[in-house]
Amino acid sequence: MTRQVGVLISAIVAVIGSFVGSGAWVGTPVAEAADGALSATATLVAPSGPAFSIWTAIYIGFLAYAILQFFGGPRHDALRGPIALSMLLNAAWILSIQLGLLWLSVPIIAVLLVVLVRIFVSTQATPPESRLDALITDGTMGLYLGWVCVATIANATAWLVALGVTFGATAWAVAATAGAAVVGVGVAAYSRGAVAPAIGIVWGLMWIAQGRLAGDLLSAAVGWTAVAAALVVGVYTAVVRSPAPQRTMVSG
Repeated sequence: MTRQVGVLISAIVAVIGSFVGSGAWVGTPVAEAADGALSATATLVAPSGPAFSIWTAIYIGFLAYAILQFFGGPRHDALRGPIALSMLLNAAWILSIQLGLLWLSVPIIAVLLVVLVRIFVSTQATPPESRLDALITDGTMGLYLGWVCVATIANATAWLVALGVTFGATAWAVAATAGAAVVGVGVAAYSRGAVAPAIGIVWGLMWIAQGRLAGDLLSAAVGWTAVAAALVVGVYTAVVRSPAPQRTMVSG
């Protein structure tokens, strides 16, 4: 019961952190904190503002999982600890940005990504106990992983730009978005077409594309690369998820 309560507390901490990060009650919106380093126009791989609405679904998933895991079976014995840690790391990331410690946010989100990969591997190794478990656990954590894959690129780029590293910015942005496609294809191949992480990655890439093709910081090269990357991830996920066609034998 102690571990279950720990997950519940972690979910509550994460949700409180979300209010701080949004500036709804206290704190500064993430886009405005850290001297605007993570705003939609700070770098060529920054997603447009509406992209962050994905967090609403993720935070709802946190709370739903915090309740579900009280009734979960053996599968959740291996998931509770890493999932709770991912929630706390999310809150720690928001705190680092609120304090203007952009440099600290980079290792935090990198560790978060590693933890989410660990969770994803675990969910793939053990089948969900019910459709509700698949929706809440696999869905939330997959969406979380997909988004953080894109967010890690944006976060690291923002830190480099803040350091004054701007040489080859377009080339780096094109390479980074293409790299996100490679990651998305790898995740789809490993999971045989898991939908949730693909949605997270495609969502992030499409909002990067929107920002570069129609926002205030334009770059056709980055924008169209992001579109292509999103299409590659989406189509490949659909293909590997589709059942293989049945072969028919023709007798002569």
